[in-house]
Amino acid sequence: MTAADAPTPTLYAVSDLHISHSQNQRFMDWLRPTSPQDWLIVAGDVAETVADVQWALGLLSERFATVIWTPGNHELWTHPKDDIQLRGEERYHHLVSVCRSMGVLTPEDPYPIWKGEGGPATIAPLFVLYDYTFRTESATTKEESLSQAYAAGVVCTDELMLHPDPHPSRDAWCHVRIEETRRRLDACDPALPTVLINHYPLVRDPTRILRYPEFAQWCGTELTADWHTRYRARAVVYGHLHIPRTTWHDGVPFEEVSIGYPREWRRHGHPQGLLRPILPAS
Repeated sequence: MTAADAPTPTLYAVSDLHISHSQNQRFMDWLRPTSPQDWLIVAGDVAETVADVQWALGLLSERFATVIWTPGNHELWTHPKDDIQLRGEERYHHLVSVCRSMGVLTPEDPYPIWKGEGGPATIAPLFVLYDYTFRTESATTKEESLSQAYAAGVVCTDELMLHPDPHPSRDAWCHVRIEETRRRLDACDPALPTVLINHYPLVRDPTRILRYPEFAQWCGTELTADWHTRYRARAVVYGHLHIPRTTWHDGVPFEEVSIGYPREWRRHGHPQGLLRPILPAS
């Protein structure tokens, strides 16, 4: 094969692997690069236990030139079956340390620059949680929106297992992360576009097709609504909703790249494949 015939290096993305489901574990063997220079974004919800997260990201880091991870809510759970019973920020920073030991980049590391086709671009993994501002249409407060969710029987497991320690609440932790992330994004090279990566969508619109609208309050924050324009996004990558698709907001593609639970992908398949190419844009 000549240099001209070599595959183009690609920045791929995937999320919501949920490998605790045995039927999802088999997908790990299919997540492979097409070029030795390919990068992979993993936008959260790999698994619930630290050992499973380490196994999966370690395997991917052996295959791809660079792996970039941002946490989902499932990694942040203090699950009773996990040998690691750390909570909140302490758990998050433990996961960051595990990733760094394998060379996997995290939201705490310097943002890398993609220099392949479609670049250069700053690749920015974010961790900003949610603050219950994606409320039900009739609710005016967090408390009212939560009450409606409990009444409907639509309550995210985060309420039991995602602890915000040492912060007083998950929304308080979200606001700390917002300020810290804004500071880092403001310091990025203004001459470069970005690829923004977050487990949750940065705008509310993608949540409006949820089967249970009450669930939207665990899906993001209104405080990031202008980030795709403010920070020159060439693309926004997210997961969490388990509705893989591309939507456009202010001319920017928002790529929902989740695999989801077996009951979901058995119904809709994987219409855009397991790995979504982000750069170069398809």
